[in-house]
This record gives sequence, structure tokens and C-alpha cells, in this order.
Amino acid sequence: MKSKKALVTGSAGLIGSEAVEFFIEKGFKVVGIDNNMRQYFFGKTGSTLRNNQKLLKKYPKDYIYIQADIRDQKTLAKIFKDHQFNLIIHTAAQPSHDWAAKEPLTDFSINASGTLLLLENFRQYCPEAVFIFTSTNKVYGDHPNYLPFQELKTRYELPGNHQFYQGIDESMSIDNCLHSLFGASKVAADILVQEYGRYFKLSTASFRGGCLTGPKHSGVALHGFLAYLVKAINSGIVYQIHGYKGKQVRDNIHAHDLINAFDHFYHQPRQGEVYNIGGSRFSNISLIEAVKKIETILGKKAKIEYIDKPRVGDHIWYISDVSKFKNHYPKWEFSYNIDKIIEEICEESSKNS
Repeated sequence: MKSKKALVTGSAGLIGSEAVEFFIEKGFKVVGIDNNMRQYFFGKTGSTLRNNQKLLKKYPKDYIYIQADIRDQKTLAKIFKDHQFNLIIHTAAQPSHDWAAKEPLTDFSINASGTLLLLENFRQYCPEAVFIFTSTNKVYGDHPNYLPFQELKTRYELPGNHQFYQGIDESMSIDNCLHSLFGASKVAADILVQEYGRYFKLSTASFRGGCLTGPKHSGVALHGFLAYLVKAINSGIVYQIHGYKGKQVRDNIHAHDLINAFDHFYHQPRQGEVYNIGGSRFSNISLIEAVKKIETILGKKAKIEYIDKPRVGDHIWYISDVSKFKNHYPKWEFSYNIDKIIEEICEESSKNS
């Protein structure tokens, strides 16, 4: 029997490497595209080379690594011609708010134009496949910041009777707000993924993630909140908290739970779908709550520097309402809560320190 084949872009990153492992274990051959752009964005500490080497060593027959750029149409077309894909998981991206403002053209060419090239090759060469895009909650811009938050001792919170108390759902507008240039490029990609599904009647989905995390994250100051916070506390690095007194709230979903959601969609795909996906009320934390928890686990005191000015477009509070996805795929469940996530990241950080 011919084995199924998946394409994973950004295959050495946090979500990409998790997808490679998950689907190889499910019997797929996986073609991975990665060119370690993360090192270009964030320096050597952001490099994903170690992840890639681990994958090549663990799966020498089933992981086909191709060093390529998703903006290279000629190379992409050859990859799609050479392999008949059943599944495409697109995780490659420029992922940082702040970095995007330094090189807007690079950010847009990767996040938007690169996504368009992948979609068009998907349409031309394997239209029966399933295309899954790792989008972001930043498509909602700063709309969440206008919700009626209450300031509590360690976090901002919504009143219990508010329509978004259980989390922000897909009804929130992505229009008429401040996104950051990163958010804008991801909006463009998100809409393209929807359009290829609806217009061409292809199986596509945009998963608008909260904080995607796990021990494979090469956390850096500009991206990878929990992973970098653990690294900073473990190494004695000063961690900067920008605005909101550190009471800003993030929901965190483990990479494994996200990829498991992708798998559910793959088996029962829909056309041009959008899902908010994150830790929801099941797994969320504020920055100062996270600091305290990590200090306790590591037995080390954090060095914190508070900066009054928040990052442009940063969310005061973001919790994902995952009820739409759960309604479509009721057998999907979380396996990692916030305590388990942080413990795992701390354990990995201690091994590598």
C-alpha cells in the first residue's frame, strides 16, 4: 500500500517539527521545507538547526528534508511535481511583531506572498489534498484591547457575564483596528487560505493560534513568550515586561495538542474554514503568574525589568474560544494544561543549561 505524504513548511520550527514527528508516527512520509530563517530574524539563539538534525537522525527514511525558501516558485513547483501530497501543513513564517517593522517587505513576502505561492502549487498539483495554515490571533489586531477588562491582583480579566468571558470567538472583526505589520501580513495569508477554499472549493483551514508553545521552541526575546521566559530565569537573563504591569493574559496551547487538532481536520476536512485555537480557559496565564510559577519550579529568582510602554498592538488579554472547533470535532481534547506545559519547558531548559 502506498504511504501517504505530507508537506510541512517550517519543518524545523516548533509547530513544524511537532507536525513532522506526529505524522511520521501516523505512517506518513514527510517532506520538510526549512531554511532556518529564524536565525536570520533572531540570531544564533533562534536557530532551528538542532531540531532539524534531531528529525534527520530519528527519521532517516521517512523525513525528506529540503533546504528551500517558500518564496522560490521554481523550487516549490519542482517539489510539488516530484511528490503527490495528501496533506500540506504551512507553518513557515516571520513570527514577530517587532521584527516585521524592521523589514516590512521581507515580512510580507514570507507571510503573504509565500503563502500564496504554496496555495497555487497546491491547487495546480494536488487539489485533492488538505491545506492547513498556522494563522494567528493577531489577525484580530487590537480589537480585544477595547473589551471591558477589570484589573485584578495578578491579571486583567473580563466580567463573568461578558460574551467573550470563555474566550474570543471567530465573530470578532478583523477590520478597522491596529494589527502591526506582522498582523497585517498574516491577515493577507489568512484570507487567501479561506479564499482558495471557498472560491476553488478546496479543503483549507486557517487556525488562528493563541500562544503556541512547547519544549522544542527556540524562544527569543521577540518571540516565544514562555520558552524565552523560562530560559531567562534559568540563565539569569534580565526579562523585560512591556506594559500592563505584567498582568497581560495569554492562553497557551502545547504544539502536540495543536497538531492533533490539525489531524482531526485532515480526516474530516472542510472548505475555507477558520478556527480560533489556543489554551482557552483550560490553559492560560498572565506574565507575572508565569514568572512566579517558573521561579517555584526552577528554584531561581527572576530578574525582571518593567517598561511602562506596551508593545504596539500587543494584547492586554487574549483567551481563545475553541468551542467552534470542538463542535466540529468533538473527539478532540486538550492533553496539556498550563502547569504541565511550564513543567515540560523547565525540564527541557534545565537539561540544556
